[in-house]
Amino acid sequence: MSPQHAAPRAQNNRLLVTGTVLFYLVAALAMVMANKWVLTKTDAPLFFLLSQLVIAVVLFLASHAVGLIQVPLYVDAQLIKGLAPMIGLNVVGLSFSNYTLKYVDASVYQVARGLILPFTVATSYIFLHARPSLRILFSCSIVTLGFFVGVFLDSVPMSIIGMSFGVASSAITAVHSVVIKKSLDVVKGSAMNLSWYTNLLSAILIIPLVVIAGELPAVADLFYGDGTAPADGEISSLQTFIWGSVITGAIGFLMSIASLLSIKVTSPITHMVSSAVRGVAGSLLGMWLFAEVISAGRASSIAIILGGSIYYTWVKHVESQTPKSGERDGSKYERVPLEDIEAGKSIPPKAESD
Repeated sequence: MSPQHAAPRAQNNRLLVTGTVLFYLVAALAMVMANKWVLTKTDAPLFFLLSQLVIAVVLFLASHAVGLIQVPLYVDAQLIKGLAPMIGLNVVGLSFSNYTLKYVDASVYQVARGLILPFTVATSYIFLHARPSLRILFSCSIVTLGFFVGVFLDSVPMSIIGMSFGVASSAITAVHSVVIKKSLDVVKGSAMNLSWYTNLLSAILIIPLVVIAGELPAVADLFYGDGTAPADGEISSLQTFIWGSVITGAIGFLMSIASLLSIKVTSPITHMVSSAVRGVAGSLLGMWLFAEVISAGRASSIAIILGGSIYYTWVKHVESQTPKSGERDGSKYERVPLEDIEAGKSIPPKAESD
């Protein structure tokens, strides 16, 4: 390729990467803040998740109808059997994630789910026999330290229930990341089809869970209420719920589409830098929008977790440059898809390194 053509192409690639990262940054922050906005006004987090999934399914079908994307419109027993483990983990993980955000501040959501990285490394060792290097273990130790700093050394009280849901969500997400690869085989490697089936089947599965969890009274109260009119300048709980569902459902769908582009044009380092920015911005937005308190312990916890995560990504990058030594020290371990986890997405992209 001539230099005259190489320069414009490089510039276009940089613009593409920048645009993709900015989209994920804004979308992830919008997802977390909108979720927290709704969950502060409703006691039906599972019904809220169902609404998000249904909106995503409707947008998938509309996009298919106009030819924007093509998704399979059939479901059989063999497909359901093959995707059952991933769908089950997806629903439980997302449900626990919503419960986490309901009980803890948006500014410490990342702390509550801070054990994702250590759990994922441990899960890969147990199920994939991928032995991590000492530097990977050190990075996990840093992240774990950050989590305990946030739990035990924060002057602002934290909800034990919320933190417990966060830990459980982290563990389930770690197992989920291992199951993704087998699920892709079921849909012949198509991340788009996996996104479609994940939304569709998760929505179907969560319907009975709304009933089992006893959310029907909260749903009835949401739609019919107690007759109390909202104060001046405020919108009703139902309006909050509807707008929050539409916003997060649409963003989740768009992120499903954009994830295919993200896999091709960004790197793990880029994702981790974006993750660090999202963590800081999320804390500041939580303080501004919901009047949350950012104590020294809370800020230290977030900083330590982000530092350990960035160090992990740097180690993985270095190990990927030396394949032979990497195979000996366990660098076959696949990177954590943090761009999906933090965004609250129900649809994971391919669990393959960039």
